[in-house]
Amino acid sequence: MAESSVHPRAWRWNSTKACERALQYQVGEKIHGFTVNQVTPVPELFLTAVKLSHDGTGARYLHLAREDTNNLFSVQFRTTPMDSTGVPHILEHTVLCGSQKYPCRDPFFKMLNRSLSTFMNAFTASDYTLYPFSTQNPKDFRNLLSVYLDAAFFPCLRELDFWQEGWRLEHENPSDPQTALVFKGVVFNEMKGAFTDNERIFSQHLQNRLLPDHTYAVISGGDPLCIPDLTWEQLKQFHATHYHPSNARFFTYGNFPLEQHLEQIHEEALSKFQKIEPRTTVPAQKPWDKPREFQITCAPDSMAANSSKQTTVSVSFLLPEITDTFEAFTLNLLSSLLIGGPNSPFYKALIESGLGTDFSPDVGYNGYTREAYFSVGLQGIAEKDIQMVRDIIDRTIDDIIMKGFEDDRIEALLHKIEIQMKHQSVSFGLALTSYIASCWNHDGDPVELLKLGSQVAQFRQCLKDNPKFLQEKVKQYFKNNQHKLTLSMKPDDKYSEKQAQMETEKLQQKVSALSLEDKQQIYDKGLELQTQQSKAQDASCLPALKVSDIEPRIPFTELSVALAAGDVPVQYCAQPTNGVVYFRAFSSLNTLPEELRPYVPLFCSVLTKLGCGVLDYRELAQQIELKTGGMTVSPHVLPDDSHLDTYEQGVFFSSFCLERNLPDMMHLWSEIFNRLGHLYASIRASRTLTPAGDLQETFNGMDQVRLMKRIAEMTDISPILRKLPRIKKHLLNCNNMRCAVNATPQQLSQTERAVGDFLKSVGRSKKERKPVRPHVVEKAVPSGCGGSTHVSGCQVVRKLITEPTFTPCQMKTHFLLPFPVNYVGECVRTAPYTHPDHASLKILARLMTAKFLHTEIREKGGAYGGGAKLSHNGIFTFYSYRDPRSTETLQSFAKAVDWAKSGKFSQQDIDEAKLSVFSAVDAPVAPADKGLDHFLYGLSDELKQAHREQLFAVHREGLIDVSNKYLGVGRSTHGLALLGPENTKIAKDPSWIVR
Repeated sequence: MAESSVHPRAWRWNSTKACERALQYQVGEKIHGFTVNQVTPVPELFLTAVKLSHDGTGARYLHLAREDTNNLFSVQFRTTPMDSTGVPHILEHTVLCGSQKYPCRDPFFKMLNRSLSTFMNAFTASDYTLYPFSTQNPKDFRNLLSVYLDAAFFPCLRELDFWQEGWRLEHENPSDPQTALVFKGVVFNEMKGAFTDNERIFSQHLQNRLLPDHTYAVISGGDPLCIPDLTWEQLKQFHATHYHPSNARFFTYGNFPLEQHLEQIHEEALSKFQKIEPRTTVPAQKPWDKPREFQITCAPDSMAANSSKQTTVSVSFLLPEITDTFEAFTLNLLSSLLIGGPNSPFYKALIESGLGTDFSPDVGYNGYTREAYFSVGLQGIAEKDIQMVRDIIDRTIDDIIMKGFEDDRIEALLHKIEIQMKHQSVSFGLALTSYIASCWNHDGDPVELLKLGSQVAQFRQCLKDNPKFLQEKVKQYFKNNQHKLTLSMKPDDKYSEKQAQMETEKLQQKVSALSLEDKQQIYDKGLELQTQQSKAQDASCLPALKVSDIEPRIPFTELSVALAAGDVPVQYCAQPTNGVVYFRAFSSLNTLPEELRPYVPLFCSVLTKLGCGVLDYRELAQQIELKTGGMTVSPHVLPDDSHLDTYEQGVFFSSFCLERNLPDMMHLWSEIFNRLGHLYASIRASRTLTPAGDLQETFNGMDQVRLMKRIAEMTDISPILRKLPRIKKHLLNCNNMRCAVNATPQQLSQTERAVGDFLKSVGRSKKERKPVRPHVVEKAVPSGCGGSTHVSGCQVVRKLITEPTFTPCQMKTHFLLPFPVNYVGECVRTAPYTHPDHASLKILARLMTAKFLHTEIREKGGAYGGGAKLSHNGIFTFYSYRDPRSTETLQSFAKAVDWAKSGKFSQQDIDEAKLSVFSAVDAPVAPADKGLDHFLYGLSDELKQAHREQLFAVHREGLIDVSNKYLGVGRSTHGLALLGPENTKIAKDPSWIVR
């Protein structure tokens, strides 16, 4: 294999070194304080599982050896709170405020700049807390492991940290004791924000009411009205009993050697503990003897198309324990058959009844609690239709018991499982740790869960032995199940008022209990917290990689470009894809008339859903499920790498399939391109267009949201549908198209034929269409003849639109939205990708975020997050989200610029920013996505290497220089936007446009 000499890395996947090494462990073998309990190959996921337990503490350990360089570690604790004070969530935040060995605040955030991690986070679920990280660098792995172990097992848990992260009473202005006392705290604000989301309110009540006996009856993230009942003592007690090795599950994944992990975990943490009996088991929920019903209320949704239809109702059933692996597999599959896609019985019965806008929240199988549950219902219905929806659900269940399911639908789901096993994501380790977390948390066997091959085989056998196998499950768990909850939620105009009233009462109750001495103490502590937040943080105790630990060169990706069907360029990239073939196409929109432009996202969203040729939309959905891993179409604007006002606008088509289905997948694309059903004749189609929620997700930008709201309110959408075939003419032809294929070397010739046949079937414009925009520049993508050594074959020419007369203008817009918090953004035009300043600005954005904005916006301002970033197209953005402040945050942005211009940063700060930027630049790329930057943006590996060298070369003077040159007042055009509640300051300021 000639390529392997050029790219030792790309082909590492083919070797099974890691799996083979792991197979050599013996059951009973002792390694660094652990004993091996089980060694199991799992060939369907290309890995070997090794289960161990720790002799001293009983800690459980699972290692999945796989030839993947993106190695992952996680530690998980079973956290079962018995009240809604949010103790596990606040603890998750507080353990990250410093530990014995690493006493500095926010070590995770600080490590972002001292590491090349590909992932770092922490999660609080209803009954466990999980701390995962991943990295491709072995030294980095040991550094991060050390920080994670110390944070989890030996945190400082200082009282001030509890106040900052959990809740506190503090003066509105901490330095002025005359201002009112209010509740503050990161988790308090986060949960307040979370419960403004009606779906979240519904899901939360659903779980609390369906599983009322134990920990699932409370809100583990915290209820803003209960959070202020938590004390610092309770927090420390919860840590001592729950964050103990005897209550821990350790997980590692990838190709680094297991022994090193075990040694470090034993030495740095486990050897310092004795075994305890953790009393964290969740008991089984007692099944009900008769169904229950509840009604709840929420705030009205001002974005909804129809104000009289804002009720949600769902029916939920308790299912068996998730630790019964095969039963859980079967019920999960059954759930997909019941609600997945337009062919499912509940979709036909509920969505197509036109009674509501979409399924209710948490629809389907929920396997995150000890006993699973299934839920189905509708949102966006009229209150009077609640009973009708309930009747439809009962009727549908009876129907299914009678009729069963079509074989094709079952096959489509089994196919989906097979293709998901082979489709390799870059964060496979993270996907696995999340997948097994709940089952393992309740002492189920995680290795059984991974053996998907044998579950599929067992399932096929059950169906063969008893064709009514699934119908009997429906009867058992849905028809004859008394543990059934009907939950409905309707809007109450006074809801927000009542919530605010309850918070005020809680506040008064706390404040009225304070003595003068307490009040003085609150004032002092507020000042102390402010001082602590402003104090320069010494992060030198944390381990760090050096810039010299970064690979100086990127591995080049071999590509070849060939013309198909005459003149359509197709880029081929040979990759170890586990036998999956990836096909992409890009079609540019230069000839599309302006007035059709706003409808392109709508066109993309319905293109693969509308039915085509001989297939109606149900059959099309079925074929896509049976033969592919998905077919997506999305609008894209691709910036040019050297000119800010030059771009390529078009539509990106993407799909993948198992090798055996390649001809079928290409045939489906031909059908979609050639025989798009008579759009407006198809009334059914209009139905798939209405879920307003779906549309809001698909389209970006407030103008799109408004346009979609208008369409959703129209009684007759045929004028809109008439526009779609006009778009099709410009888009679905060969004239402005290019394609890309990623597959294994053995599959390339077969793929080349299939793509050629597809392109021959696609029409061309009879007449030469003129671009709508007069200025189109042709730009050749670098390839073999022009200096790029690893791209062979023909040239790809991209047609870019340029707007030489475009003059950027300053805009300040406030979008009024019914949130209690703000989302603030400020954008500045700077330099394109290939300009040397781009590299400096990229490092500067990281530097400003880490060294200035994080403290200003999150720690002092109380926002959930904020910072600065530079996008590929040369737009420099300051942002904050879930932010209690608005105009003050804009002042923080200005202060950040002054900070940068004054050069108040050290060489170490610059090096940290470089590490952080490189960890994004060198993020792992899945075999499926190699070569995509070249295909879409025309970014060759040479350009990337040049940019890499510019990043390495960034220095102090350059950083101060770009701050002055681009970010200073009056230097570049700024655009400001604020999304959030009414704002008196802005309303009075004529320079703002309020929409």
